[in-house]
Amino acid sequence: MAEPLPICYLNGAYLPLREARISPLDRGFLFADGVYEVLPVHAGHMFRFREHFDRLARNLAAIRLAAPHTHGQWLTILDELVRRNRDRAIGHHSDVEDMYLYVQVTRGAEYSRNHSFPAHATPSVFAMAAPLPTLSEEERLRGCAAITIEDFRWGRCDIKSTALLANVLMKQQAVDAGAQEAIIVREGEVLEGASSNVFVVSGGCISTPPDSPHILPGVTRDTARLLTRQSLPVQARRIGVAELRSADEVWISASTRDVLAVTMIDGQPVGSGVPGPLWKRMYEAFRDARSNPLFDTGSPPDTRHV
Repeated sequence: MAEPLPICYLNGAYLPLREARISPLDRGFLFADGVYEVLPVHAGHMFRFREHFDRLARNLAAIRLAAPHTHGQWLTILDELVRRNRDRAIGHHSDVEDMYLYVQVTRGAEYSRNHSFPAHATPSVFAMAAPLPTLSEEERLRGCAAITIEDFRWGRCDIKSTALLANVLMKQQAVDAGAQEAIIVREGEVLEGASSNVFVVSGGCISTPPDSPHILPGVTRDTARLLTRQSLPVQARRIGVAELRSADEVWISASTRDVLAVTMIDGQPVGSGVPGPLWKRMYEAFRDARSNPLFDTGSPPDTRHV
């Protein structure tokens, strides 16, 4: 992947990413006591901003950490981060118009190492930008390979926690096997990818696993469901591993990849071994939505109560 863009935001200041520093006593460093968010930016426009930051607010509440900013304040901070990086990166990154933003909030630092919450710590807020990974049309039409792997993560995967060691190990196991993603299963039931959500197409019907504590509710997954609500409705239901392996099509979705077809699972082709017709319709719908400002919520309509 390309190097990050040069300017970051850290605790109220914009500064060169290479100069950013936090305390080694920060609870994000010691305990992974924090949450994060990732959202794509297309032509300078943050795609599905409100949905991403609604999720960040839910995750902060889930770990009992007060939100450091309202949606409106986040929007101001990130708009400035995008602007500064676009100004600095012109001539260095030809695709700087398309980037993604990574935002992380931890419980902050205290001069100690206590498992219980500190009484007076100030949250640490960090954000950076990087060029959005791009796939050529040839790569998209080839699809990607995946492996299945038994779940060994913690029990609250619906929280977008920075504690991602299990996901890192799963992803590396996929890479070691020559694949690009690990599809996580628990007791024979498909959950999600190590860094994505999963869709299965069988008999012309599109399905995705239902929300649960074992699945992160994906903004891109929900965007796909919204895009197909009329012509290609998506059903949320339990999906077994056998159905995954016998499916006509399998897709993964993520903020930095939209929806990508999986054409190989555990060394065996999915369907005909190439991306299927419903995936092509879905990808075209995403491409149209990115360039249609009427589709996206853009800036929040009312930030007074957030």
